[in-house]
Order: sequence, then C-alpha cells, then structure tokens
Amino acid sequence: MTKPQAGILLPPPPLARYLSFSLTPGVPAADCLRALCRLADGERTLVGVGRALVSALGAEIAGLRGFPTFAGPGLELPATPAALWLWLRGDDRGEILHRARHLEQALTPAFRLDDTRDAFLHAGGRDLSGYEDGTENPIAEEAVRTAIVGADQPRLSGSSFVAVQRWTHDFAGFERMPAGERDSVIGRRLADNEEIDEAPASSHVKRAAQESFTPAAFVLRRSMPWAEGGCGGLMFVAFGTSFDPFEAVLRRMLGIEDGIVDALFRFTRPESGAYFWCPAISEGPVASGTLMGGRRRSLGDRSGCPSTGTRYRADPGAGGPAGEGRSSGFGNPYFTR
Repeated sequence: MTKPQAGILLPPPPLARYLSFSLTPGVPAADCLRALCRLADGERTLVGVGRALVSALGAEIAGLRGFPTFAGPGLELPATPAALWLWLRGDDRGEILHRARHLEQALTPAFRLDDTRDAFLHAGGRDLSGYEDGTENPIAEEAVRTAIVGADQPRLSGSSFVAVQRWTHDFAGFERMPAGERDSVIGRRLADNEEIDEAPASSHVKRAAQESFTPAAFVLRRSMPWAEGGCGGLMFVAFGTSFDPFEAVLRRMLGIEDGIVDALFRFTRPESGAYFWCPAISEGPVASGTLMGGRRRSLGDRSGCPSTGTRYRADPGAGGPAGEGRSSGFGNPYFTR
C-alpha cells in the first residue's frame, strides 16, 4: 500500500529545518539511502529526491527536471540543484538539531551537506514583511488534487513534485516605502488582508493570481520564514503534480511575456532554486525491482507494487489515507531492497 508523505498535506509546523545534500563522487549511495529509510517517516522528516541522485542510481522519473534558468528584464533566477532535500518538521529546536545531526551522520559518506536553513512560523502564518502568506492555498480535497499525483498515473501515484527557493528580503528598503506603496507592491492591504482592486498590474497579487492562468496554476504552498543574524526572508516551498503551474507563475512574475515585472522583486530576490520529487511511502511488503538493483528503469515503475487508488485528505489528524493512522515509516520501494 502506498500513500503520500504526510508532511506535504499537513499545515506548516512551528519550527523546521531544511537540509540540502550533494553526492560524494565515487561513493555508492545504497547503504546511506537504506539508513535514510529507517529514519525518515514522511511526516516529521520529509524526503525529496533530486535529478542528480536519480541519474546516479541509473533511474528515471517522468516529470522530474532541472530548475529553469528563467530571466526577465534586469532579473535572472538562480538554479542551485541538489541531490537530496530533507524537510525536518517539529516544535522543539533542540530535537530538530539532533535529528538533523543523526540524518547527516546516516547519509555520510555518500552525501555531503551543502546547506542548512532554519525556519519558523511568524505571527500566525505571515511573511516577515508582515503580509499574510499563501492566502489562495487550496484546502481539503482540493489540496490533495493539487499536490498529490493521482491514480490515473499509477507509476507515480501518491508522490509529489516540489519547488524550493530561498528568498532574501531587503527589510530596510521595504520599510522605507510608504504604507500605501507597500500595499500596492503586494496587492493587498496589510490592515485587513483584502485585495486592492485598483492595485497596479505589477502588484504581486495580480501577477501571481493562480486562477487567472489557463489552465489554472495552483500549487500547495508550504512556505515558512527564515532568519539568520540580521538577514531573513521566505523559504518558498510549493508542491504540485508537476512543475508546470509553478513555472507558469514564475514566467509571469518575471514579465517574460508582457514585460511587466512583479513588484515583489523590489524588496526580495530568490537566492536559490531547486526541484525535487517526493516519493510515496510504502507499507507492507516491499516489491521487487528496486532502485538499488542497478537496472535502468523508471523510478515511478511500481511493477509488483499495490496501487491503492485511495483518496487522501489534508487533515492534520489524518497523516495519510482517510481512516488510517500515522505512517509506519519511509519505506519507498525505490530506496530499499
């Protein structure tokens, strides 16, 4: 039986840590990945697989690609690919620290830790700019349809694709703007979070309105603020059944088609960008034909794996398929024998 990693559908936790790893050349990854399977449950520790790791294992995932190198007027987005991405969720900073240490130890020597970023909830879910974040996020069954690949794609069913960016804010520059100008940049009033009908076409709300695309470009956002020293911003994390909706919004924000650049870039810029695939979790006996076998195959090929077709719900108490409890562990067949 397979189901999504529960952390995708749960609300953002009070505290989080993001870990990005690269591969150590010449070191087999199989043993370290098996150790990861024992430590990651998909809820408290969520796993994303990068294209470099998939290629190194001689596999393929339909839909997984490199982060786009889009550029707009005076703007160029950075691409910072990683082999493996872990999202540690929790409510105790010390516990997250030790969990991260143990994960890094388990992944050594096949993986090298390249970046660590701590994040947190702020003011009930607001960005550090003070404005509410993710106001158009889908909920309940719509969240599942947006983020989780359905049974119509049995080789990928229960998995998800995630785009990750680290945005750094220019707090001083934003604070120098008059309050009304800040509202116009966002396209919402800070006071009541209402959209401003007369906001300029460059306002973020108008550039990124997901329902205004054809087809609609909805993603499930699980972004959280980050801070280090006097710097900070947003860890933008968006799950979907493909990267197409994210890229459609990104193109418009950059003004690639009409030259109108999102005003958000006036006070914040992305400093990283990477794509990952988040495999479904398997319960019960693991099927044969695993990733470790060395045979080149589609990572989404679930030959011999049961495909439940189960409906999932974005319910903080559910943790997976409706009526089931917590995950028994991160046991995706493509990372275990």
